[in-house]
Amino acid sequence: MKFKAEIDIMPLKALLDPQGKTVTSNMTNVGIQGVEDVRIGKHVQMSLEAGSLEEAKAKVEEACKKLLANPIMESFTFEVIAE
Repeated sequence: MKFKAEIDIMPLKALLDPQGKTVTSNMTNVGIQGVEDVRIGKHVQMSLEAGSLEEAKAKVEEACKKLLANPIMESFTFEVIAE
């Protein structure tokens, strides 16, 4: 079966996000008021083959843990759907 995964990878909340802080502080420079915090992460789309939804989720989780996300600095969430 074919599956599609949507993966969001974000810096851990306990860690400073320098890119997000820079964007936050520059919002007023471009005329956008009231923004208090911006955190910048990654969004990954993955197509994969698996025998079941559970197997597809396990593959995506393994990919996140071993390659896509740095568990020391980032957290991840994902959704897997059949195509």
